[in-house]
Amino acid sequence: MVRLNVTRVGFLMGVSLLLAAIVYFFAANWDGLGRADKILLSAGLIVLFYGASFLFAKLKGMPQHFSFLSSLLLVAGCISFGASAALVNQVYHSHADTFEIFLVWSIPALLLALLTRYSPFYVLAYALVHLTLWQLFFPTSLSVVHTEEQLLGIGALFALLNALVLVAAHSRWLQSAVLRLLAFVGLQVALLAMTALFETSKYDILSNIASLAAIALSFFFYYRIRLNVTMLTFTGLAASAYAVIRYLELLDEHSSTEFYIGGLLFVAALLTANVFFFRFLNSIHSGEDEEDKETDAVREKDTDERKKGALSGKIVSSIVIIVGVLIGSASLIGLVLTLDLGGEPEYLLYAISLIMLLAAILLPKLNPAIRYTVLTVGFAAGLVSIAWIDSVLLSLLLMAIAVFGWLWLDGRAQHLFIYSLLNINAAILLFQLLDSLPHDSAYIVLTLAVLHTLVYTAQHWLQDSKRRQHLREAGLFYMLLFLLWLTFMEDIFPHSGIWFSLINFVVVTALAFHFINRNKGWEAGISLAFWFVYIGVKYYDLLWTLMHKSITLALLGALFLGVTYAYAYRTRAASVPADQPGYKPWSGSGIIWLLIVILLQLGYLAWFTASSESLLAHGKQIKLQIEPLDPRSMLQGDYVRLNYSISTPPDKVREELERPRSTARVQVVVRPGIEADAYVFDRLHRGEPLADGEVVLNGRVSGWQTVYYGIETWFVPEGTGRDTEQSAKYAYVRVSARGDAVLERLSES
Repeated sequence: MVRLNVTRVGFLMGVSLLLAAIVYFFAANWDGLGRADKILLSAGLIVLFYGASFLFAKLKGMPQHFSFLSSLLLVAGCISFGASAALVNQVYHSHADTFEIFLVWSIPALLLALLTRYSPFYVLAYALVHLTLWQLFFPTSLSVVHTEEQLLGIGALFALLNALVLVAAHSRWLQSAVLRLLAFVGLQVALLAMTALFETSKYDILSNIASLAAIALSFFFYYRIRLNVTMLTFTGLAASAYAVIRYLELLDEHSSTEFYIGGLLFVAALLTANVFFFRFLNSIHSGEDEEDKETDAVREKDTDERKKGALSGKIVSSIVIIVGVLIGSASLIGLVLTLDLGGEPEYLLYAISLIMLLAAILLPKLNPAIRYTVLTVGFAAGLVSIAWIDSVLLSLLLMAIAVFGWLWLDGRAQHLFIYSLLNINAAILLFQLLDSLPHDSAYIVLTLAVLHTLVYTAQHWLQDSKRRQHLREAGLFYMLLFLLWLTFMEDIFPHSGIWFSLINFVVVTALAFHFINRNKGWEAGISLAFWFVYIGVKYYDLLWTLMHKSITLALLGALFLGVTYAYAYRTRAASVPADQPGYKPWSGSGIIWLLIVILLQLGYLAWFTASSESLLAHGKQIKLQIEPLDPRSMLQGDYVRLNYSISTPPDKVREELERPRSTARVQVVVRPGIEADAYVFDRLHRGEPLADGEVVLNGRVSGWQTVYYGIETWFVPEGTGRDTEQSAKYAYVRVSARGDAVLERLSES
């Protein structure tokens, strides 16, 4: 099983690197390829991934490996289609990150999820549908204003969508634990966001009733109708989040001694409720133990569920405690600052923090929840005070007490949290010591990375196995965090950023395989998480061009796949059964359905290309004055955002659009102006005949009375956006008889 996991992770890394290379290459917008070349390349990559998936599904030599690789390449084919859809929009300068990209991407993801019942497709489809709706209502490339009624409708739509997915995930037709959890969290987040959004409006009561009703209904359903401890745990988290949001609303309105005292009492009530809630969950487990007379298979399944419930319970309990600690710390600090006791409040705060720390450490009969809360609140207050006082001696004293507390107390979550606060203490201390050095922030991050490496490698001196494990886990997490952070810091010696990037990639990759080979699940999961985060965040690292990153990632992906394949061949075990998804798409009638999905994807690329080329060839050319800007799209690379003179209507037209409307569709009549023959805004089109020279443009208007025509984005090769921004003054646009427009070129005149 360990060897099987190693090969799966190797294949996953290799395919992920290839996909990242494709996205980076497309985003680089290399001008060495023409429009047709780029589109043919994107279509070829889609066919390549799907074809490779089919090939490995039919190979018989290593069924356990080929099955996984076939499923992985099937997912990669769908992801490559999304990159290709972004590319064709880039080629014809459509809006950056437009909702249409995610919409057409979500369709094959949904179809493949229904065909294969494969969890990655469920997650991908869920994410894409939500991105589609988010970009529809809150497009990143446009400025859109919504009324309260529209915001209420948008929030209700997200909540309803997740409620329907949640119901479907419970049905026999679509049983999926992953979708169930995603939809539950999405539903609660949507409703909680609405309670925060409408706190001062007439919809406040309605949104609060909806959120409380969802929490109560979830508790009733997962306790009385379909017992599920994991979902009950997340219901408890939702209730805690609701209470915290209400407290923060009050904090925004009030600032007084009495309120901060109330904040401390709120924290006490929150943590007390947390303790009683998890006692209640434990009692459910005990009751199940007494009544369990089922078969061994049922008992084994129930044990797995309990382990998942216990793990989620620990996570949620830790989150609640951390939130309580943050609120308690803020309340304590606010209380000290509002009390008029004379003198310097920072020293009073420091003294209170020491008292709380010593009391939490030295009083043995304190309730564990109270102990950890007092300890962490005291430590947090101490961190604020030492940053305020700026004394190395006081920083060292606080750190010494915290280290003693870490050694004295027990518990993984508590150890990790104290260790996290110790990092802040160490950062403050290092800043006090290294403030005079150039690039002091880079040296601080480097020092912390080295310290955590030493902690991780030298934790064996601890005799207690639990503390040793907790120190190893915390040291690993923060070692990887600061190694990643180093890759974004300014150079402290020539090319240090490149060297740190190389070290980070090699170390994280080696650790991931090491932990998988040693069957250490938690450490392997942390290493893999940082590995994928590194691949993703490097997209925005300007130290290295996207083209160079793409080539490097492609070579690394091919290397990973080759080495993993060789390893899999050497360790193959034909007796291990293949574990393809429940529905096998590359067998029987599944091939037909899968080919239909693939043809739909290729058909979209062909249709979009043909319609855009037709418009470029036959549309009427007009000239527009522009004012460019220079951001970057998350999928399509650098682009220049174009603000046209016709984007702002004349005053007489703005009066018509004074009432805020969410992306209402309009038709605008433009006519040749006086300056350089550039077209100008004339009026809104009401269906009347056009005069000679007049052209109709389709647009959308936001609440800012700004009209968008779908031609506001001009994608450029990486690094050339600033030049385009400075030189381009006019845009040449092709317009069809129906008013659709496509950008043809930018020019100085």
